[in-house]
Amino acid sequence: MQGYQPSERRRRSMLRRREMPLWQELPLLLVVAFCLAVLIRTFLVQAFYIPSGSMENTLLVKDRVLVNKVVYDLRDPERGEIVVFRGTDNWAPEVTEPVSNSFASKLGRTVGDLVGVSRPGERDFIKRVIGLPGDKVACCDSQGRVTVNGVGIDESYIAEGFNSDINQPPNPNQCTSRRFTQVTIPPGEMFVMGDHRAVSQDARCQGPVPIKNVIGRAFVVVWPSNRFTSLSVPDAWKAYDAQHTTAEGLPVQRQDPGTGSLLLPFLFSAGLSARSGLLFVTRRRRLRS
Repeated sequence: MQGYQPSERRRRSMLRRREMPLWQELPLLLVVAFCLAVLIRTFLVQAFYIPSGSMENTLLVKDRVLVNKVVYDLRDPERGEIVVFRGTDNWAPEVTEPVSNSFASKLGRTVGDLVGVSRPGERDFIKRVIGLPGDKVACCDSQGRVTVNGVGIDESYIAEGFNSDINQPPNPNQCTSRRFTQVTIPPGEMFVMGDHRAVSQDARCQGPVPIKNVIGRAFVVVWPSNRFTSLSVPDAWKAYDAQHTTAEGLPVQRQDPGTGSLLLPFLFSAGLSARSGLLFVTRRRRLRS
C-alpha cells in the first residue's frame, strides 16, 4: 500500500492541473475558433456577400457564397465557373452605399473582414468566366447567343428578361446592349460577364480582367438556408470544353473539388470545439459523481 500512495497522489494532482473552470475554458475556445476562422479565411475558404443583382437569378442580392481560394493555385479558371476577383482601374464599383464611421461599425467591419463575413470591397466583383486567353468572344449569333471562337453557347441560366436589349447599339462605356464586337482575350486575362446582362457592368464595356486578380471560385450558396445550393459549371460549358481545345491546343481537364472536401476545415474546427466541450462536461460529471 505504501508503494501505491505516491502514484495515486500524482494521478490526482495531474487531474487537478488538467481541470479548467468554464470561465477560463470558454474564452480559450473562442480565441481558438477565431484564429481558425482567420486562417481558413486567409488561405482556404472565404464567405462573400452579394451586394448587387448583376448575377441574378443565379445569385440574388444578400446571398452569401463560399469561395475556394486554393483551387486557382493549382490551375487557371475555366469557362463557365463563377469567380470573385479584384477589378482593374477600368472597373467602376457596382454598389456604392454610405458607410458608417462609428467605432462600433468600424470594429464590426474589421472583425467581419478578419473572419471573412464582411461585405466585399468596392473593387471586388463576382462574375462568370466566358472567355480564356486566346479566345474570341462576341455577341450575337443568329439566335442571340454569345459566341466563343464562333460557337454559340446556350446559357440556360439566363432567365427571360435578364438579358440586355439585342436591338440597342453597343456602348463602349455602358453594358446596356447585349451586342458587342468580337474581342480576342489577351494572354494572362479572362473575359467575364454577369448572368443578369441587362444590369451587369462587366467585360463587355470594362475590359478583360487579369487572371492574377482572381481571389477564388464561388462553389456554394450557404445563406439564406432555403437557397443552399452548389454553383456547378453549367452543362453547356462542359459540352463546349469537351469538344474544343484551349488556346494552347489542349482539352480542358476539369478538376472540380467536391463541396464536402472544402467544408472539412469548418467541420474540423467545429469538431474541435464540440470535443473540447464534451470533455469539459465529462470531467464535470465525473467530479460531481
